[in-house]
Amino acid sequence: MGEQVEKDDKNKKMTNPVIIFLIASMCCILWGSAFPAIKIGYKIFSISPNDTFSQIVFAGYRFLLAGILTILFGSVMSKKILIPSKENIGMIMKVSIFQTILQYFCFYVGIAHTAGVKGSIISALNVSISIILASLVFHLEKLSKRKIIGSIMGFLGVVIINLNGNSIESGISFLGEGMLFLSGVAYGFSSNLIKIYNKDENPILISGYQFVIGGAVLIVVGYIFGGGIHFSTMSSIYLYSYLGLLSAIAYTGWAVLLKYNPVSKVSVYGFLTPTCGFILSGIVLGELKQAFNVFSLMALILVSLGIIIINKK
Repeated sequence: MGEQVEKDDKNKKMTNPVIIFLIASMCCILWGSAFPAIKIGYKIFSISPNDTFSQIVFAGYRFLLAGILTILFGSVMSKKILIPSKENIGMIMKVSIFQTILQYFCFYVGIAHTAGVKGSIISALNVSISIILASLVFHLEKLSKRKIIGSIMGFLGVVIINLNGNSIESGISFLGEGMLFLSGVAYGFSSNLIKIYNKDENPILISGYQFVIGGAVLIVVGYIFGGGIHFSTMSSIYLYSYLGLLSAIAYTGWAVLLKYNPVSKVSVYGFLTPTCGFILSGIVLGELKQAFNVFSLMALILVSLGIIIINKK
């Protein structure tokens, strides 16, 4: 009886609009900061845009660390060591393929070939793609006219940012914009899988172990094909510590919210990710001219409004 009351209290807390706002906002701000952080990381480790497999190794170490930290945090919170059961392994593997391996293989390659400002806006499509897949593929939600209109607005924003060659890097490439779009598709599949599996499983356990597996796979693949990085300075260690903590905190928080709430109710806050990535990239990377002009701001507004319309009740 006591356990049921405690469970009901937790459910009530995690569905509280204020709690959802605070946790989701924190996650999106952290994710937004990843855009300039990754760009800075490429400079620290002297990774060129064409050195694809060093980029993959870079991503792999980040998520291996994130996974270890997530498992440690979860074990402390649960007051026991989190160890997956045989039933969990299949779930963890599926989530890892989409959440870490495919999504971040595409993302790290894409962001290396795209301006930070531009990349943050294109990646905002993740929310629209996730909800469309929830409706058409996973049948978790209905695809309403409102969601269709919101998705169209989001795509229009991306079209504007890519056609305006005078403000942001001109042209569209598969390795840049194309890979970021594929990253969004992988994100869409992973977020819906997480929603399904988290109903009956510990979201922190699944997040932690899928990070470890995905990070290890990316590292091995990267090194096999000639990639590599060297931790030669304190700045490289500080950067990795931040990126690892960022992922551990943000994905754990997001996974917990998805366990107790509909995808749409959580995703409404997704517009904060491109907004923060947009602003931070402009300031930190010196892309102020690219960030603050009529076309890029119009694109950001369209994408953000599209996300809000999709999730508006």
